[in-house]
Amino acid sequence: MTSHSIRGAAIHHQTAGSGPALIWGHGLTQSCALEDADPRIDWTKVPATVTRYDARGHGVSDSTTDLDGYSWEALALDQLGLADDLGIDTYVAAGASMGCGTALHAAVLAPERVNALVLMIPPTAWETREGQTAQWEAAAHVVRTKGVEPMIEARRAIAPPDPFRGDLEQVARRETALRSWDTERLAQVFLGATRADLPPREAIANITCPTLILAWTGDPAHPRTTAEELHSLLPDSQLHLASTRAELDQWTALTAAFVANQTSRTEEGTN
Repeated sequence: MTSHSIRGAAIHHQTAGSGPALIWGHGLTQSCALEDADPRIDWTKVPATVTRYDARGHGVSDSTTDLDGYSWEALALDQLGLADDLGIDTYVAAGASMGCGTALHAAVLAPERVNALVLMIPPTAWETREGQTAQWEAAAHVVRTKGVEPMIEARRAIAPPDPFRGDLEQVARRETALRSWDTERLAQVFLGATRADLPPREAIANITCPTLILAWTGDPAHPRTTAEELHSLLPDSQLHLASTRAELDQWTALTAAFVANQTSRTEEGTN
């Protein structure tokens, strides 16, 4: 990975593939390395030049003491700044959970630069965000005072999303990922998440670029209601819900087809 100084923080990134530019933002507590160990998308099969990066406070990128720096709007400014430094004019903004929020804010802040969206597992938003915020505050307190193990133990009582029911290996990978964190840094990003929300509904309704929404069922932190409302708000969107592992395994093909279709639209528009 290489790094660029973006808005006062060293942001580490990597780029691979060929085709139109796509910038991917991972979810809260994830990183490029952790996603490589448990991927949802096989990027080698997506016809795009894919830039993935460790968001501020994650992986090998710098942290910040300002909690507002972890809001999804601030992370979108990081992403746009990274695009500037890499010479990327327009791109597909894509991401999971926190990265989904980042992509939506980027599309609101710079609609002329985001030519398509891939929104994976949209998180709690608007009215449902308050309850999630309380959970992040509690998680930060537990991690700071008792370490990560009590939090991991508590999560074992919560059923995983539907596509992972009975998948003990996936649960183990998730726990290993959490144990890899420095506890103070982990608490900081949890607290930073309390400052985050999706853009207002009226701003999202003004996003006109094509959008692919990929969501799963059975996950209160990423409720299908958010995905369904985004689908109703975004005028040019398609929604795919995964309740089984087989449906989840289609996400790479769906993403590849969506990106390829955007390339075709662009080529037709220039002819």
